[in-house]
Amino acid sequence: MKYFSFLLIACALSTGVAQASSSQAWNEYRQQMLKDCLSASQLKDAHARGKPAEFDDQVGFSALLIEGVYPQKHMQQRTGTELCLYDRQHKKAFVSEWNPGAK
Repeated sequence: MKYFSFLLIACALSTGVAQASSSQAWNEYRQQMLKDCLSASQLKDAHARGKPAEFDDQVGFSALLIEGVYPQKHMQQRTGTELCLYDRQHKKAFVSEWNPGAK
């Protein structure tokens, strides 16, 4: 019985308390995501459009819309939008053109 009690106490003491990330850690993460998404963008004068969508940790991705100007001369300085998916675990950005109105 003493062994069982000792084991329960040891387990209780060794179990860490889950802590939420600090606001500073979230700010640093978002700055890194923004930097990586903008670097992956093909648009000129690219900037974030709105706030990122944070998916569950099981998914492991965040999404961010990027807006800027198409760099090709024939696009005549038209504005374009890209969707950046950010892999939080590998800290890697994947960008694709975003045109929700296209069929």
